[in-house]
Amino acid sequence: MLAMNRYPQEYVDACRREITAQVDAFRTLGSAPTVHDFEPMFFNNLLLRLEHHFVHRTRTLEKKDGNPLNEVRVVAMSLLSNGGVMGTDKAIRLDPATSVLKLRVGDPIALREADFLALSAAFFADLEAKFV
Repeated sequence: MLAMNRYPQEYVDACRREITAQVDAFRTLGSAPTVHDFEPMFFNNLLLRLEHHFVHRTRTLEKKDGNPLNEVRVVAMSLLSNGGVMGTDKAIRLDPATSVLKLRVGDPIALREADFLALSAAFFADLEAKFV
């Protein structure tokens, strides 16, 4: 697939609805201890799904300044290629102090619902500002 410079608003809205539906499904599980243990696995995987929907976005428009699009990209790559431990992308200036999740290189990635919701909201806002 070619790099994407624009996403139709309808596509972004459909992806947002799909992500929201999965969060809603997770919430129906309740608060049992097993759900608490399952939560990071679920939200780590949901972050991968979010990244996959927009994986072909062009880096020129995305920029490399540590924005939420960059953060999702680096967290997803860390989950897939770094054993679930926060890594780096030498082309991206991701500063933990100004990032949404505040993850530092070497931190284990174990997203909770609040983490995912904060990052996905920032991701969609940045995506719509740059790609819609």
